[in-house]
Amino acid sequence: MPSKNAKTPKTVLFVVFPQVKLLDIAGPLQVFSDANDEIENCYEVVVASSGGGDTPTDTVLPVATRALEDCRALVIDTLIISGGEGAYAASQNPDLLDCIRYLAARSRRVGSVCTGAYVLSATGLLEGRRVVTHWNDCAQLQSDFPHICVEMDPIYINDGCFWSSAGVTAGIDMALAMVAEDCGKHVSLALARSLVAYMVRPGGQSQFSAVLTNQSKDTMGQFDELHTWIENNLASRISVEKLATIAKMSARNFSRVYKRKTGQSPAKAVETMRVDAARRLLEGSGLPVKTIALKTGFGDEERMRRALHRSLHVSPNEYRERFNSSN
Repeated sequence: MPSKNAKTPKTVLFVVFPQVKLLDIAGPLQVFSDANDEIENCYEVVVASSGGGDTPTDTVLPVATRALEDCRALVIDTLIISGGEGAYAASQNPDLLDCIRYLAARSRRVGSVCTGAYVLSATGLLEGRRVVTHWNDCAQLQSDFPHICVEMDPIYINDGCFWSSAGVTAGIDMALAMVAEDCGKHVSLALARSLVAYMVRPGGQSQFSAVLTNQSKDTMGQFDELHTWIENNLASRISVEKLATIAKMSARNFSRVYKRKTGQSPAKAVETMRVDAARRLLEGSGLPVKTIALKTGFGDEERMRRALHRSLHVSPNEYRERFNSSN
């Protein structure tokens, strides 16, 4: 039941533009809207565009918006720039950028979803800041805006009052983190359960799973079935010979071809997938570290500790302290 302690809602203003990605608006907007089911009158959500009216998205559904120019008098808590293909044109619209600068100066918190980082970067407000966007756009964003620090891996980044998120559904993660900052982690977790989100993911978590990363490098999909087998058998003893048999290749040829296709050795790929599985269990379960080491195929805590330190530069206990959803 919502709290009966009524208060002035925090205004969350979404800035959109033609060819905005619908999910970049709808995902985080739903989080803030549903927060009112947990705490009464918590947020007031406004969607605005230059000139207002129905704004076309990247789907058949347009978005009804207020005129951005009429929002200058609002007391804004959170300003969020949505993403989508239209972000590139929007980032070169001087009137829009001037309006965003004005509104950002009046906002407690400013964020971007996916390629909305292009628009926010074009305002000059992110100079010297850490920023993330969709992994496919990180290199171009860094090239176009050399005075910001683009990080490819995180789901979202909070640098001072500025927030940015990776692609599409990462906007939901960022919004949940903002709600946690405003209302407490218990509210954010309740929203995640309501939205059937897997968990409240920390910003430092990677955009990629180890399997997805390997499959992205193996563009022909030659080892897709092998990667699925590895993921389903991490607790087993996995040798190069076993992998080669599954791949229907000789061990020597398999090692050579696999490294050429994926950029890493089979042993390194298995370790990376085990680290990925261990991370998920450290984040989302209360299992003892020893049990996690066994379930993910490391065998003992020390082997898992060394592997996590190589990949993440932290121990299992340090990682759990930082990222476990029950902390």
